[in-house]
Amino acid sequence: MTLFIYDHTFEGLLTCIFDAYFRKTFPDLLLMEGEPFPLFYDEAIHISTDEGKALRVWRGLQKKISGSALTALTYCWLSELPEVDKILFHYIRKAVDSPRSIETNFADPDVLELSKIYKKVDGERVHLMQFIRFQKAADGTFFAAVEPLYNALPLAVDHFKDRFADQRWLIYDVKRQYGYYYDLKTMEEVTFQDPHQAHLVTGMLNESLMDNDEKLFQNLWKTYFKAICIKERWNPRKHRQDMPVRYWKYLTEKQQ
Repeated sequence: MTLFIYDHTFEGLLTCIFDAYFRKTFPDLLLMEGEPFPLFYDEAIHISTDEGKALRVWRGLQKKISGSALTALTYCWLSELPEVDKILFHYIRKAVDSPRSIETNFADPDVLELSKIYKKVDGERVHLMQFIRFQKAADGTFFAAVEPLYNALPLAVDHFKDRFADQRWLIYDVKRQYGYYYDLKTMEEVTFQDPHQAHLVTGMLNESLMDNDEKLFQNLWKTYFKAICIKERWNPRKHRQDMPVRYWKYLTEKQQ
């Protein structure tokens, strides 16, 4: 058994593919740095991420599959699912070796599985655009917390940059402890030295951090939400299907 050990980045995975072809040695198992080795193996090869090698693999893929299929690969990587790197490695190897595009060959288990993962991550991206709720802070910044099932925040932030181009905002992923800040000109990824601040844990600003009128607007929104609800047509099952319960924690209209 041959092991490839890498830094568990997408560029690192592409470097693994480059080195596998260069060495003519393909791994039986991909491991992240620090993961325990299996009890029995023949060779462990440490792969150092090389952006040049990763770019060469990516350019090679551009000749083999469509732009939408390339996008699907990045979406699948952001799923953070166990062994998704192994599935991606197999898919990319098949794409490189095949004389024709494999992206619609759903009889192949790797193609089918990546298609399913892509749809799940894309669905999470859409949910983020639907269910993010901002709170206005005292300094005028609009703050929103999210906790998506998959790491889909990078896929959704351009929507908010276009939609709220005239406002300063911060969208923070509580689960992964990073976010994106927009200052009216540029958007950048941010982290905090102290991620245990109350609003970065609960996702809710306390009254000392809120704008003076924020509480009023939250109450108005809750009143509107209740007013448009037709009790006779209330369907809790359909409601949970359209608005997953995992988002309720950060929805203004769901706070008592």
